[in-house]
This record gives sequence, structure tokens and C-alpha cells, in this order.
Amino acid sequence: KVTMFKPSKDGRELNQIEANRRIKEAFHSVARSNQQRVTILLPVETIRPSISTNNTNSFGIKERIGRGYSEFAGSIPGRIHNVALAASRLNGILIKPGDTFSFNDAVGDISAATGYQSAYIIKDGRTVLGDGGGVCQVSSTLFRAALNAGLSIVERRAHAYRVHYYEEGGFKPGLDATVFGPTVDLKFKNDTPAYILIQTVTDLKNLTLNFELYGSYDGRTAEITNHKIWGVTPPPPPLYQDDPTLAKGVVKQVDFDAWGAKASFDYKVTRGGTILENTTFFSNFRPWQAVYLRGTL
Repeated sequence: KVTMFKPSKDGRELNQIEANRRIKEAFHSVARSNQQRVTILLPVETIRPSISTNNTNSFGIKERIGRGYSEFAGSIPGRIHNVALAASRLNGILIKPGDTFSFNDAVGDISAATGYQSAYIIKDGRTVLGDGGGVCQVSSTLFRAALNAGLSIVERRAHAYRVHYYEEGGFKPGLDATVFGPTVDLKFKNDTPAYILIQTVTDLKNLTLNFELYGSYDGRTAEITNHKIWGVTPPPPPLYQDDPTLAKGVVKQVDFDAWGAKASFDYKVTRGGTILENTTFFSNFRPWQAVYLRGTL
């Protein structure tokens, strides 16, 4: 149960049109009078928060309605950093009733400029180092929380291949959601009568991630059934590529193999005798090839 909110605060915004007028006026004044110093008072206006803690009693947040969990032991330091950073950007977000939540919009720009480090990502059919590797751990965990809460999933895409992190903790293939802004997103709708509060807990000692969704339980029940896995195929033989930048005899692995498979599960949400959601989620994981660079220098 939510017992305390971080107090809302007014923001400030510069009135750029008025500020521009005052600066021009000051320059003209200096030119006419040969002043050595000029003071310009910048016009700043108050911005009221769109959601104020004065209205907390109207949010309707009473209890936990959903939970998602994942593990990421074995991640490189950059990936661990990115998981914790992306999760922190979502902690404390409120979703209004009727609104559709967008993971990409909520997390914002994912790059070195916003604090992310280099870790492995899937790009152009290869596993490569790139800014923000590991953020999909966060989107996959939030996807599980939204399913657990019985929310309407508006947009979700599976990964290109099976990532072992998303099957740790006893989870079957297919309970993942990849993101790659701005084209690949995770979206779900708050179709409950109250606000939804997102809380995240990143355990950097045990390398686990928890998402907890708080709101108001409206009697709905979510079920994941008929979880199938078929078409399991082994990875192709390793690929060795000559690299003139590496010394002769040096072999460096730059991509990692993974078994292919198809997976599906049925997602049904009911309230009383009414079916709110009845969807089958499909995943098509390609068999993935290990790639090695072989030095020729």
C-alpha cells in the first residue's frame, strides 16, 4: 500500500519571447550610453505540476495489482549499470486511467549522453557493443508486471533470438519484450479505474529486478496458459572471420550462439463473466551463430 508520495514542486520556465526583447533592448541601450555593465532581468514564469500531491486522495491507489521479476546474473558491468539506470527512470511514474504507457517515452533517450554505458545489443543481425545494452531487461520485466496485473498490451515485440537472462528464474521462452527507440516499443493501457504507480527495485548484490504496479484492484483475473515451445533448432556452426587488426594466432569471440525456437502463450483477462482480454503472444527466435575474429597481422 502506498503510504507516502514525494511532494510535487512547481517548475520554472523562461519566457523566451520577452527575454529576447529585453536582451535586444539592453544591447541598444549599451550602444547609446557606452555603459560598461548592464543588468537584464530574465522573465521566469511558474509551471504547475500536471500531477500534484494535493490530489493524492483522488488517485485511487490502494494496493499492489501486479508484479514482474527477472534475473541478470553474469551481466558485464556496463549492462548492470544500464539495467539500474533505466529502472530508476521508471520508478515513481504515474499512469492516468485511460492512458497508454510507452516505455520509450518514459525512459527517454538511451545514449552515452544520458548516462548509459556500452554493453551488448542486437543490431543489424549481430550482437554488438552499443549504448544502453541491457535496457531490454527492464522492458521485459515491466512486460511481465503488466501481464500479471491483467492490463491491455498495446504493443510488444519479441527478441530476435533467445537471451538466457530472460529464461533465468524458471521462466519459459517468450516472456520478453524488446525495445529500440523510436521504432520498437513496449506499450500497455491503464484500463483500470485508478492511477497506476510504477515502483522498481534493483538488487545489485543478487542481480535481480522487480517491478511492482500499484493501483486499485477491480476484480480482474489474469491467466497465462497453453505456453508452447516448438521448432527447437541448434545454432549454426561457428563463423570465423579474418581480422587484419589482430595479431596472428589471436582469436576473439564477438557474437554468441543460441538455440532457435518458436514460442507462444495465451493471455486471458476476465472480470466476473466478462472477457477483457484474450490474446495469443507469439515469438520466433532465430538460431544464432557464434562469430569469431581470427588475427592475421
